[in-house]
Amino acid sequence: MEKESYFDIFRGRGWPTPSQLERYFLTPLAQQWVRETRSDCWALSAEGLEGTGQLSDNERVDLVLTMTAHPDHGVLLNYRKFGGGYKDTFFSKRDLSRLQEWVETAHGDLFPVGLYVPFESAWKAVKEFMETDGQMPKSIEWVAGDDLPADAFPDPALRTISSGEHQ
Repeated sequence: MEKESYFDIFRGRGWPTPSQLERYFLTPLAQQWVRETRSDCWALSAEGLEGTGQLSDNERVDLVLTMTAHPDHGVLLNYRKFGGGYKDTFFSKRDLSRLQEWVETAHGDLFPVGLYVPFESAWKAVKEFMETDGQMPKSIEWVAGDDLPADAFPDPALRTISSGEHQ
């Protein structure tokens, strides 16, 4: 299994240690860092799970844990496992009654507030993900992407953008 990171200064092969990432979630500077840099999307990925590293792209089992942070709402986690018969997509779950409230990401996408979990909860899940070599964390609740309404992630071009939060 080959691991890769896209997380602030940790970019390229391998994953940082949990102690290297903890400060991004558990210190008061975590929210401030997201606000000041507008760098809000990070990812940890792995290719060739379950001994499939030598197989073609379609047969190989890969996964990505994407983390999109918001200074006021926390972190939206997206766990995707694909290839080799998998096409699993799950999102962190907090308050599904808030799926029609959105925040704009640094890339201009609109993400539902109801899928953002507190920084502390997100940290527990990210740490668990790293410690279990990419297993879906059990420390938070998840909702399958297929179980979300089609308009949970609207096209930003179709919405009037006023401030950081949209209805």
